Amino acid sequence: MAVRGVFFFFLAVFLITVARAGGESRTILVFGDSLSAAYGFDVEKSWVSLLGKRLQGHNPPYPVINASISGETTRGGAARIESVIADHHPEIVLLELGGNDGLRGIDLETTGKNLEKIVDACLAVGAEVLLLAMELPPNYGQSYTAEFRQIYQRLGERDKVTLVPFFLTGVAGNAMLMQDDGIHPKAEAQPRLLENVWPYLAAKLEG
Repeated sequence: MAVRGVFFFFLAVFLITVARAGGESRTILVFGDSLSAAYGFDVEKSWVSLLGKRLQGHNPPYPVINASISGETTRGGAARIESVIADHHPEIVLLELGGNDGLRGIDLETTGKNLEKIVDACLAVGAEVLLLAMELPPNYGQSYTAEFRQIYQRLGERDKVTLVPFFLTGVAGNAMLMQDDGIHPKAEAQPRLLENVWPYLAAKLEG
């Protein structure tokens, strides 16, 4: 038993040394709705999959976990965030929720509290949060759209939370890049979505 114990001790030391030499894997969690769940096209063309491919070979490795669900609201996200975090132990969370709340006219105070709960759960385990801001079409009214925008701005002022400006910049309103419903981007729009996020994420990876 003693010899066996010594063997496993040195095996553990060896594995730790190899992990440190190669850089320990640190997980990125994408937590969003249909905009991140490849709605209407092949998942391999989604901006999340493109992100995973871009990070291949990065040292240390950053595996990308996509926990996005089409149709997700902030209420649903707040209900499941703790279990998702417990399963994947992310170091960085890309939070892309709120758009469905706005489109459904959900009470803005409720949306804000749900997003805050999600952010709090991430920060509680030491993860950094990139909050992908959403915007609403102007036909929802100036007051509602302005208050909706302020939800993201307020959360973006918190420590360890980085606000990524309007996630659909350069895509929303462009018929060449949007599906027929006018809500979901096409596969052709996915590289642009990644570029909207990448500078903010790259700063975290290099920091």
